[in-house]
Amino acid sequence: MPLTKEPDPPERDVSPFDLTAGERDGGRRTRRTWSARRVTAASVAAVILVAAVATLVDVIAVRAGRPAAAWRRHLADELATRPVDDVWMLTGAAVAAVVGVWLIVLALTPGQRRWLPLRPPAGCPRVRAFLDRGGAAVLLRDAAMRVPGVGAAHVLVGRHRIKARADVRFREPRQVKEDLTAVLDEERGRLTLARPPRIAVRTRRRTR
Repeated sequence: MPLTKEPDPPERDVSPFDLTAGERDGGRRTRRTWSARRVTAASVAAVILVAAVATLVDVIAVRAGRPAAAWRRHLADELATRPVDDVWMLTGAAVAAVVGVWLIVLALTPGQRRWLPLRPPAGCPRVRAFLDRGGAAVLLRDAAMRVPGVGAAHVLVGRHRIKARADVRFREPRQVKEDLTAVLDEERGRLTLARPPRIAVRTRRRTR
């Protein structure tokens, strides 16, 4: 559960781009953490650097009186002679468009989907805490196993929904489901999530 404390900001309104809709609790706003995306940034920078260095070296060689590299002559000829509706031109344009949309999505979304933001403690609105979804699932599963009649339980925590599946060894499945829903709701409240996911419970009878 990482904890971070933000420096005191100047007196200004918080930008709506820094907030996720619905992340409020009692007037306090809980912002999602943004992923650094170091791998993506490094990959894009490496591709741009290699292309720029290769082009720069070839341009310097041409200025020095040497012929242009074969790859650059071939690329220029292909771009000049191929029609716009050529299959390779369309494929290249489609790939470039997909990569561009992907980079835009990465730039405009916070990422860090495995972290769930918690409500800030009273009196410390700038302290932010996050809970790993896997850790939350373990806590909820342990709570589910304490319900009488539950022989096995599996809990999956998403950003918007908690899915719980339990095997009933004894008691009526309907009663077990009601008790399990109540226990999970109580345990979810103890997690103090900023945006508590909905709970969906499924039970099935198992005699072996």
